[in-house]
Amino acid sequence: MPVGNRTRDTGHGRRETRTVKAVTLHTPGGISFPHAQQAIRITRTRTTNGKTSRETAYLTVSLAAGHAQPSDLQDWIRRHWHIENRVHHVRDVTFREDLHQARTGTGPAVIATLRNTTIGYHRTNNAPNIARATIHANRRSHDLITAVNSSYTTTQ
Repeated sequence: MPVGNRTRDTGHGRRETRTVKAVTLHTPGGISFPHAQQAIRITRTRTTNGKTSRETAYLTVSLAAGHAQPSDLQDWIRRHWHIENRVHHVRDVTFREDLHQARTGTGPAVIATLRNTTIGYHRTNNAPNIARATIHANRRSHDLITAVNSSYTTTQ
């Protein structure tokens, strides 16, 4: 079975190499992570404008090597990053979610739902930049109200 996987991508003015190496854990008593079956090292090497940076991350998974090959792990990690980039990054950067003061009751869940709804609305309308679309929507709130009301049929 392969113990590693490497992918190379180019785009947005950068070259990126991601290497995943996995080892099966046969240590008696484990490694103090309940149910851990594999330990994984991910190395990301990125070159942008001639400058190279390297980042290494470690994680464990509860799937045995027979159910999670390094190529599978590589794919799953990239998909997770895609979700992080598409939703959480926008919430953190555009809406400054980490700085929000709502910390009790249903406040955080309500605010998160409103942010997700906003992001979804702008993505549905093919907005290339959520921050710019949000600023535009703030200036023309009547357009949003019309869009929401026009999508519901009345029964009266």
